[in-house]
Amino acid sequence: NVAEDIDISRIVTDEMERNKPRENKPKTLDGDQIMELLERSKGSKIHVMLCFNVLMGNRRSEIIAHKYSDVDYLNRTLRVEKQLGRPLRAKKEDYAPKMLTKQERKLKSERSYRTLKIPDYVFEAILAERAKYEANRRRRSTTFQDLDYICCSSYGRPRGKDFHYVHYKKLLAECGLPNIRWHDLRATFCTLLVENKFSPKAISKLLGNSTIVAQDFYTDTQRLIADCIPEMEEYYNEILPDDAHMEEIGELTDVVIELGDIFPENKQDNT
Repeated sequence: NVAEDIDISRIVTDEMERNKPRENKPKTLDGDQIMELLERSKGSKIHVMLCFNVLMGNRRSEIIAHKYSDVDYLNRTLRVEKQLGRPLRAKKEDYAPKMLTKQERKLKSERSYRTLKIPDYVFEAILAERAKYEANRRRRSTTFQDLDYICCSSYGRPRGKDFHYVHYKKLLAECGLPNIRWHDLRATFCTLLVENKFSPKAISKLLGNSTIVAQDFYTDTQRLIADCIPEMEEYYNEILPDDAHMEEIGELTDVVIELGDIFPENKQDNT
């Protein structure tokens, strides 16, 4: 009998384990936690990287590709027009040491090419990085690689896509913050936009997505609405794009969807 060789109890146990409710861990940070992380990161090697991620929603491959020449200092905007990564069918011997995965590549889609307003907090971080860049260029005049990357080593070489990991995890632990992924900071940025009633199309434009952003993927529905308290208004006004910038996006702001329509389960909490 074939059934005699089947461990029924094991099958039942495995099925119960798969269907067991998952632990409800936070996947984003709230405003106070963001500022704690950013302030504690000042002076670290990833402060400006954190700014580009959680305050502007940039992807990690975009962040390490940003150059000072991408910044419009007069209008305080940033052109996102490339990423760093490994070229297709690339051979290690064809590139300089440690540079195989740091080659400039096209972005994921046409919509990924975008110009973003730089919040004051991020702009100050960029200026601070530029001061260090110039100091290192003068100090290491014969060995410095003047490649113009904002996120770079003291020798001017661009950072790798995983450079942030150890520094980021250490910061989370020091701040006593949830052990969320680097990508979850991008979700945090998206959640802030949803909380402030940006339309899905506008959010997709800011994130550089080729399709309308799926809020259930990018946002933390457990904390939506709850964080919209008066004490946070100044913070939101500082980091979020203003009305003038959103007008530049044009038709993307024409579609405004209420949070209750996007998240029906939260509708009662907002009354």
